[in-house]
Amino acid sequence: MEVLLTKFGWLIGGAVAAIVWLVRLEAIAISNRQEIKRLWGQRGEDLQVAKEAREATNAMLSEIRNDVKDLLRAREK
Repeated sequence: MEVLLTKFGWLIGGAVAAIVWLVRLEAIAISNRQEIKRLWGQRGEDLQVAKEAREATNAMLSEIRNDVKDLLRAREK
């Protein structure tokens, strides 16, 4: 047994280190996948908020444009 450990101890240690590294890598990949899903959800919410803000701005600009047209018509009369 001692001969096995002295001859191949570095190999066993390397294999254990590789397995630990792969487990950590998988954990990081799972964490990244969850973060990406969260960001996509947040992106959808942000797009919806931006769309609503654009619609509100367009409505306000339409109202202003109509007011300007009314003022110009009143001035022409």
